[in-house]
This record gives sequence, C-alpha cells and structure tokens, in this order.
Amino acid sequence: MNPIPKKSVALSGVLAGQTAVCTVGHSGNDLHYRGYDITELANTVTFEEVAYLLIHEHLPSDAELAEYHRRLHLLRGLPAPLRAVLEQIPADAHPMDVLRTGCSMLGTLEPENLPASGPNANSVPGARGLGDRLLACFPSMLLYWYHYSNGKRRIEVETAAPSLAAHFLELLHQRLPSEAQVHALDQSFILYAEHEFNASTFTCRVIAGTGADFYSAVTGGIGALRGPKHGGANEVALEIALRYASPEEAETDLRAR
Repeated sequence: MNPIPKKSVALSGVLAGQTAVCTVGHSGNDLHYRGYDITELANTVTFEEVAYLLIHEHLPSDAELAEYHRRLHLLRGLPAPLRAVLEQIPADAHPMDVLRTGCSMLGTLEPENLPASGPNANSVPGARGLGDRLLACFPSMLLYWYHYSNGKRRIEVETAAPSLAAHFLELLHQRLPSEAQVHALDQSFILYAEHEFNASTFTCRVIAGTGADFYSAVTGGIGALRGPKHGGANEVALEIALRYASPEEAETDLRAR
C-alpha cells in the first residue's frame, strides 16, 4: 500500500498557543523575557534573577533573591539511587543523554504530586518548584557523571558556590573559578534561558498538554534539544570556531567556502 502524504496546509496560521514568557523578533532581531530586553538583562542582572523572572513571573526583590539563592543551594543534592544510575552511563555518552536520563530517573524518585481533580489543575506552584529543583541539580547530575565516568571519582555535588554558574565551574574543574569565568558562563545562561516556541519548548507543551507529569515534559524537551537541527547547532558552531587560530583565518576560510 502506498503511503498517503499528509498536508499541513489546513493548519497554516493556526495559533499553537499564547505566551508572555518570551518573544523573539518582535521588532527585528530582538529577544525579550517577560517584556524585558535581553541586552538590558544581560548587562544588569544575574542568571538567578532571570530564572526567577521566567519561572516566577517577576524580577525578584533583594529579599526574594536572597531566599531564591538559599532555596537553589539546598536543591543541588542528588539522591543515592540517581547517583547509582549516573554511574552506569558510559563515558562516551552525550551530555544531553545524561541529562535526559537523569531527569527521567529523578521523576521516579521525586514524583510530581498531580492533583486528583484532573491533569494540571492547580499544579502551577508545584511545577514552579520542580523547575527550581531541576535548575539547581542539573549541573550536579552532569558533573557527577563526568567525573565518575572519566576517573571513577564520586564527587561531592553540594558546593557552597554563590551562583549556579560558579557551582557548575567548581564542580567541573574541582577548584574555585575566576570571576571572569563565572561572569562569562552566567551571561551564557542568561542568553540561552528562553527562546519562545522553539522545537524543545513546543515538545514540552505537547507532552504537558496530555496531562503527563512535569518530568516527562522536560525529558521530552531535552530529547528535542538533543537534535543537530536544534541545540546541536551550537555544538557545530563551536566546532567551526575552534578550527581557527585567529579572526583573520576564520574570515578567509569562510569567505572561500
């Protein structure tokens, strides 16, 4: 039997959803998080403030930010069964596969308490709490696996680092990072935090729309981001940049191509 082509013309122009979280290209090549221009945010606030804005809907006051730092700090740890699973992942696994597996496993150990009255009913506060949990422990997952798979070292993942960027770098290098390193990674986190209706966001929305739990939605989003036409494009860009010893060499070669 010949396959029947499916056309999506009838869905052209149909709204996929509405969001106040992020807008891309609203007035050109711009990016806004809840109405704030990304340039303004990157120059004036930290990633924790941006995370609070995206998850909790407003920029935090000084008191709210201090409490948020405290909460994220307490959420960095990993349950022993999750560490055991991470130890089984080969050293040549892709880091995105590690996060996908870690997220799914954590969902079985710390399951979302879905309300009995129906999918997603009154679950927003709980979902925000899970967002904070994953935000805090993803660096711990990734770097625990990295050090164990590359040297059988079971590192401590609950550092006293003041920020997620500093926490990530301290776990990676097993020493205190420089201010410049922390600032660079913090700004990178800010710039990559949101990008409206991209493939991974849309995947998360589809899964959540079925009434599935938060971890399932995020695990699916990680799978979408894993693809070379989505998050993988950043890896290719870095590989290209590393080919060249100078801007002049890069320009010459790229123009020739």
